[in-house]
Amino acid sequence: MLTNETLTAVQGIQVGHATDREAITGCTVILCPPQTLGSVDQRGSAPGTRETDLLHPDKLVQHVNAIVLAGGSAYGLAAVDGVMRYLEERGIGYPTAAGVVPIVPAAILFDLDIGRAERRPDAAMGYAACQAASTAPVLQGSVGAGTGAVVNRMMGLKNATKGGIGSAALQLGNGLIVAALIAVNALGDVVDEEGRIIAGAHQDGKFVGALNLLQLHNSVPPTNTLIGVVATNARLSKADLKTVAAAAHDGIAQAIRPAHTPFDGDTIFSLATGQVEANLLTVNAFAAQVTATAIRNAVRQAESLGGVPALRDLL
Repeated sequence: MLTNETLTAVQGIQVGHATDREAITGCTVILCPPQTLGSVDQRGSAPGTRETDLLHPDKLVQHVNAIVLAGGSAYGLAAVDGVMRYLEERGIGYPTAAGVVPIVPAAILFDLDIGRAERRPDAAMGYAACQAASTAPVLQGSVGAGTGAVVNRMMGLKNATKGGIGSAALQLGNGLIVAALIAVNALGDVVDEEGRIIAGAHQDGKFVGALNLLQLHNSVPPTNTLIGVVATNARLSKADLKTVAAAAHDGIAQAIRPAHTPFDGDTIFSLATGQVEANLLTVNAFAAQVTATAIRNAVRQAESLGGVPALRDLL
């Protein structure tokens, strides 16, 4: 039984948040132990990413030093510069004749409409998130990359539900751990284990339902996405990790309806620290489960911000 049911249950992984409550934005950094392999699977038609091509199985670089999740839309990718500086100062990165080059893939979400659009995650915020990183259980809700996250804006922000960042972890046989950390800013509704809506557009105290709204509207705001990380202590190849990231998207489909829309840029990174032998089928199956749980935890832990009510205030 895990005492830490978040991403940092995977030995060696550290997570840090930097949060700007006034601007309602932030970033989250996942620092990886040495020799961590990484991959990615990106769905949806509106991604904002950095260094994702490097993570495909046929590319040269194998190991990942950190992952950045940030608000700020494409501007938020600037947070990576601070993370790279932090790692370079410590000699962490891909070795070259001219020094190390930190490998830091990243993904962003759109939160410019909820706070102060002119203030986005930057290099200083990325560096601060690294300084805050630890192996303690990950803070969840309206922090880091989840600070400005919103679920289902189709009826405007006041009728949306506050998103956030959530995490989950499971320990299986042989000491195997599978965990997820997800920032939820989806177009679709978040549903619970029974399929009931727990975050989405609402009116007169009731959730309207994204599918019902899509029948009535020809267009929706292109301001959504879901980004996150699935990590395991399993010993896997880079090609294996590609399938783990893909399996995590099944968890998105379990917890969000509809998922992977043309207005979402859903991106899931996968990490393996290589500490235990494991069956790939098992890792994939539970990658979906912890992803779905992390999504639900994100909205259950979120706080009302910027005029967007959280689930806890709608109950």
